[in-house]
Amino acid sequence: MNHDIKTHLTDLMRAALISVVPDQADTDIVLERPKQVAHGDFSCNLAMQLARPMKRNPREIAKLLLSEIPKSPYVGKTEIAGAGFINFHLLPSAKLEVIRRILAQGVAFGRSTLGGKRKLQIEFVSANPTGPLHVGHGRGAAYGASLSNLLAFAGWDVTREYYVNDAGRQMDILALSAWLRYMELYTEASARIPFPPNAYQGDYVRDMAKQMKIAHDGKYVRPAAAVLQGTPGLPDTERTDDEARAQRETHLDALIANAKALLGEDWNYVHNHVLTEQLEDCRGDLEEFGVHFDVWFSEKSLFDTGLVARCVEQLEKAGHLYDQDGAKWFKSSTFGDEKDRVVQRDNGLYTYFASDIAYHLNKYDRGFERIINIWGADHHGYIPRVKGALTALGLDADVLDVALVQFAVLYRNGQKASMSTRSGEFVTLRTLREEVGNDACRFFYVLRKSDQHLDFDLDLATSQTNENPVYYIQYAHARVCSLLAQWSTHPDDVAALADTECAVLNNPHELALAAKLGEFPEVIESAARELAPHLIAFYLKDLAAEFHSYYNAERMLVDDVLLKNARIALSVAVRQVIRNGLVILGVSCPQSM
Repeated sequence: MNHDIKTHLTDLMRAALISVVPDQADTDIVLERPKQVAHGDFSCNLAMQLARPMKRNPREIAKLLLSEIPKSPYVGKTEIAGAGFINFHLLPSAKLEVIRRILAQGVAFGRSTLGGKRKLQIEFVSANPTGPLHVGHGRGAAYGASLSNLLAFAGWDVTREYYVNDAGRQMDILALSAWLRYMELYTEASARIPFPPNAYQGDYVRDMAKQMKIAHDGKYVRPAAAVLQGTPGLPDTERTDDEARAQRETHLDALIANAKALLGEDWNYVHNHVLTEQLEDCRGDLEEFGVHFDVWFSEKSLFDTGLVARCVEQLEKAGHLYDQDGAKWFKSSTFGDEKDRVVQRDNGLYTYFASDIAYHLNKYDRGFERIINIWGADHHGYIPRVKGALTALGLDADVLDVALVQFAVLYRNGQKASMSTRSGEFVTLRTLREEVGNDACRFFYVLRKSDQHLDFDLDLATSQTNENPVYYIQYAHARVCSLLAQWSTHPDDVAALADTECAVLNNPHELALAAKLGEFPEVIESAARELAPHLIAFYLKDLAAEFHSYYNAERMLVDDVLLKNARIALSVAVRQVIRNGLVILGVSCPQSM
């Protein structure tokens, strides 16, 4: 049978279309799997599509098409249903053929050539290296990793990339925070520099300060008076007005400027120390989560190579910038943004937006034919200004796709769980993984479409019940492994099943299970087109349910050798498809549970 039965049926319909109405030969032919078994294995709405151009009743057109459909060795029956749907009922042998294909192809079953080996870059997570990854980053990481695996499986040449924000003010604030905590280790409490409330507060900052002390003792200690010189001071802690917030920011910037002046070249050490520590923590956390990156791209390199400056210059030469109040503004409103944006401030410093433009230009320069950014849902408004900048640079903005990821909300005992610790920090990804395990994290994070809110049920994720979808799927895999151990003294050697005669599988459970297996390549391509790995999660849940139902209804190891081997072959095919799907989602496949 053709690798894709849908392609075969499409060819049949195309032949009928050309025969009945040749001037409409280019009409798209859509085949879908009906929700009800009684409506067949595939349904086509071509007759309804032709009703307007042919000015005829759809059922009449359907009759004409049916009369011209070539005979097929895989189709048992065709019929007209409803307003003019053409339903195809496959022969049992056609449904069962998928077992042989799965056993023959193994880990390659379901792979697609959709991507055509074109170069594709996926950038995801890209959190500022200023603290531990939290549960929000976890969803972006799980989605990005699963999507990368999916698109590689669907034929793209995928590069997984993390954009390291190692330049700019946030890293300066982190370096200052660690240095001030380091200074506290050498200063009496009464003489300490007041720690800014808008600096980084976490215990990890104190840990980095202690590391600096152990490595260099008091080398970086400077007089408190010099650190505070020229700073505006901090307003009362109770004040939350705009003036107070502005004063705190000005105070912070003044502290950073003083720290750089007092430390000189030693500032680079402090900055690099905190950057290295946080990047290593982030990298280790992600690796433990099964999330790997091919490239860790430095934002700082965009400035070091002069690309940011060249981008701004190019936009200015093209007439897309204007000067106002000493700053350079990009005319982003011309390209669909709600307002224009600053790319270079009046103090000469470039904005984050300017470096983002340069980063995307760099992606194009590296020859990627498709670019996917995975951003938090709060970045929705950022899409038109980035695409506008690309258009202004003379680039094809349609090369860039942006997938938005909503935040995840944790629930425990049916109640919304606290997302913060006593220190005011978000619950870390590492903490969540320790509580529910990597498998549950990876699976639950992709159970919903990325731009939908996700309720993460902690109790369900740790339960060993059929209600827990990841447990339910893994249990199906383990059941097959147990079955094989009973069937053979060499359960990993399934080569003997390759030529198994499966025609003896004829009960409704077996045919339904075979039909479900046949859907897997279609699910892969649909998920790849829609950037939707959750479709694979849904499919695996349904496949596991079909298998458990079959396993509970039928005895596998029957006396009839032919029937026994056929049922084993079907079960092994189920195991293989579960493996292929779970590998894409980054979930393990236990042999026993």
